[in-house]
Amino acid sequence: MDHDDESAPQRTSAHWTLAGLIAVFGLVLFVGVVREGNADSAVLFVALPVLLAAGLALTPRRTAHGQVFAATTVALLLAAVALHEGAVCVILAAPLVYGVAHGATALIRALREANRPYAIIAVPLLLLPGLEGSGIAPRVDPEQTVEVARVVGLPVDRVADRLATGPRPTAVRSAPLRLLGVPTPGQVSGDGLDVGDRWMFGYHGSAHGPGGHLLAEVETVAPGRVGFRFVEDSSITARWFTWQHAELTWRAIDPGHTEVQVRVDYTRGLDPSWYFGPVQQVLLGAGMRHLLDMLALR
Repeated sequence: MDHDDESAPQRTSAHWTLAGLIAVFGLVLFVGVVREGNADSAVLFVALPVLLAAGLALTPRRTAHGQVFAATTVALLLAAVALHEGAVCVILAAPLVYGVAHGATALIRALREANRPYAIIAVPLLLLPGLEGSGIAPRVDPEQTVEVARVVGLPVDRVADRLATGPRPTAVRSAPLRLLGVPTPGQVSGDGLDVGDRWMFGYHGSAHGPGGHLLAEVETVAPGRVGFRFVEDSSITARWFTWQHAELTWRAIDPGHTEVQVRVDYTRGLDPSWYFGPVQQVLLGAGMRHLLDMLALR
């Protein structure tokens, strides 16, 4: 018998039984999470990949990472279909899901190869970060704010006039938004900076359903400042975050330049916070810069 055969993990019925039980538990957990309306919690993006990796890593094969990669890819695609998500959702979640799955695989395999018989004990510990937003563990800082400022080569009165005309459809300049295919308004209407004036942002539909629209209404007005509330949001982005309040401000830098700032308060819809919090900050920041483009403030 050669050395490789002696060092290879042996297939035992106990290993297969344990892997099977983990797989069944993962399936039950997935169904329960979806039924309870917690499909956007960390359970889907952290806990389930850990269970998938654990089940495969505990099967005595040398190609555990290859199995995990293939199974994770299939699981991502199936979840996208089951939850009616678009390609952008899969792309954004993929780094987290692959990282968690392969990290869990490496840890469990390392414990097994070090002849630690209780490698399965690591699984509950790895699941802890996946409980955020599930109802078992609370959400962490779901209320977020994004601010974007831009200095434009216009006097302050010209900026106010331009803002009063409202936004208009504009080609997307942001590379991240274009590359990821993030939905942006394709139909825009409305104008005015008086209380009660409304701006509507319409989104094109897709194979997953209608695109919907976002309706914003001027709520407060002060010199160099306008506050908006969101009256209705049926847009395709509503699942990822909920708009709370927006504010446009502008001030003169010098006679020929004006600083315009957009501040938006929103509630993050996806967990875990340590991953989707920064991701949404970056994407919404790009979205606010696109809004300034739609207001012809480049």
